[in-house]
Amino acid sequence: MKKISNTGKKAGFLAALLLAGALAGCGSKTAGGNSSGSSTEVTLNEVAHSIFYAPMYVAIEEGYFKEEGIELTLVTGFGADKTMTAVLTDEADIGFMGSESTIYTYAGGTQDYVVNFAQLTQRAGNFLVSRTPIDNFSWDMLKGTTVLGGRAGGMPEMVFEFILEKNNIDPKTDLSIDQSIDFGSTAAAFSGGQGDFTVV
Repeated sequence: MKKISNTGKKAGFLAALLLAGALAGCGSKTAGGNSSGSSTEVTLNEVAHSIFYAPMYVAIEEGYFKEEGIELTLVTGFGADKTMTAVLTDEADIGFMGSESTIYTYAGGTQDYVVNFAQLTQRAGNFLVSRTPIDNFSWDMLKGTTVLGGRAGGMPEMVFEFILEKNNIDPKTDLSIDQSIDFGSTAAAFSGGQGDFTVV
């Protein structure tokens, strides 16, 4: 193991940096931000560009990373598999993604596996969207419908199935979940007429 990665869904890297920024007045620094005056280049690959990562975007725009001597390059991977690949091939130093990709990589026997080291969010930011307005939604309404769930084995799909099971709905027999569409493309597919519901 030579790489240390961060999970997009689980990445408190930002919290540590923001804490460091809050404590910046406690010591003397050079004009460059850190005590040595040099900067560290970090490439961060986020699984998706999401409102749930808003604190990180604010920190970038407000220059908090630069104040701490970090030259941050933000790249959007558009999928945990792509973000993981970027980390494993040294295209990224840190990946914001769900923990499932690191588990799959480790279970697959990869010697150069990544490590989840922080948490950014504690709840899934997924929404179930209906094609038609529903005033009084109940989970039973999904029975017999087609739902665009995202990539098989991806965190949004797994969270959706977990919620179904908690509401006594069998994901395999009570409805049809289309897992053939990448999570980043489900909204466009739904807008194009596919499915009765979609997870976004």
